[in-house]
Amino acid sequence: MQVEQRDLELIQEAIKVIDRNFDEVNERHTVGAAVRCANGKVYAGVNLYSIHGSCAEFIAIGAAITAGEREFETIVATRAQSEGGILLPPCGNCREMLVRYAPNIQVLVQTGNGVEKYSIQELIPHH
Repeated sequence: MQVEQRDLELIQEAIKVIDRNFDEVNERHTVGAAVRCANGKVYAGVNLYSIHGSCAEFIAIGAAITAGEREFETIVATRAQSEGGILLPPCGNCREMLVRYAPNIQVLVQTGNGVEKYSIQELIPHH
């Protein structure tokens, strides 16, 4: 699927949230995520690192749900700009959560060809 300008803006939102909250001392917050809902609103979150931490994608989706959102369009996760700002593909737990909460969501990932967009169904087939 074609990456659009608004997808690049979503990446910048994810970078902004982790840049504001990056914790290089304790490494409690090292990943930021941003999700765009079907209505165009964007919600962001950072990972929480603890014994049973939570990925940034969970926090971003949770923030959106808390605000009443139920339809999700695109999500992205990234490291801090100081860490290269690279996009991170969702882990297995995040993929499972996304396919359950947002079965039609698109995911921005970094590949050898640059930024590409995949459906969550492509990233977790036969779930």
